[in-house]
Amino acid sequence: MKAALLPDRGVIKVAGNDARSFLHGLVTTDILRLQPGIARFCALLTPQGKIIADFFVAEAPASDGGGFFLDLPRALAPTLIGKLNLYKLRAKLVIEDLSGTLGVMTAWGGSGKTKYGLCYDDPRLAALGLRVILPPHLAAAAAAELGADLVEAGEYEAHRIALGVPRGEIDFSYGDSFPHETDMDQLGGVDFAKGCYVGQEVVSRIEHRGIARARVVPVRYTGAAPEPGAAVLAGDRQVGTMGSAAAGHGLALLRLDRVAEAMSQGEIIAAGGIPIHLVKPDWARFSFPGETRAAE
Repeated sequence: MKAALLPDRGVIKVAGNDARSFLHGLVTTDILRLQPGIARFCALLTPQGKIIADFFVAEAPASDGGGFFLDLPRALAPTLIGKLNLYKLRAKLVIEDLSGTLGVMTAWGGSGKTKYGLCYDDPRLAALGLRVILPPHLAAAAAAELGADLVEAGEYEAHRIALGVPRGEIDFSYGDSFPHETDMDQLGGVDFAKGCYVGQEVVSRIEHRGIARARVVPVRYTGAAPEPGAAVLAGDRQVGTMGSAAAGHGLALLRLDRVAEAMSQGEIIAAGGIPIHLVKPDWARFSFPGETRAAE
């Protein structure tokens, strides 16, 4: 088992009598049924349905003071707090940025819990392991309690990339991407059975009409990794943008219809001049060009 402290993650706490209903009315998943010990993967969207921030929501037990803890990209904490305060109005709750005192550790390749922080399984994929919100100086103790080796965050990044799971600001842009484009609909980040939330009409329309033409998808390459942000070309036509990459695995935001057309014509798909090959992850339920399954 391995564990890594993620230096790019921050923590926001939302607490108070109205905290549960407040969050439920804003984000893309169901918070009403959230309980301590589990978490939700969700996002706050613009009214046009684009992602402002994606994050995990975990509830602390009442014995530990209660409240909801948001595990999110640290750079987005000020933006998200500003948006939450905008929607707060007269709701009875307190919103705090705890990123200066709390961090996020992840652990994978085994199982277990730790008493050193707020612990929950990653709700996107079981293979992503568990996450712990804790003071960073307790990471070593928490890893030891789990029986995990504490490693650099880059090892977790390579694990995430190999599983084909997107990460914001490297695999897609905040403020310019719909949840379907980032595979949130595939990874438990959108509850299509819940009631209204900000941007819900647009997201539901994309789902029911099946009009998500662009998605972040896993790719393979050999040799040097394509640079993040490199144009993905089919011949001389751009069909997408390269994202993160490590050890022969990568992610790219692609127009799947254009890629399918290029593949049917036998064209080479390349990112920054490096040939890439699409592979379909086991968790994907959408139509995929070529339908090549990812090998273990």
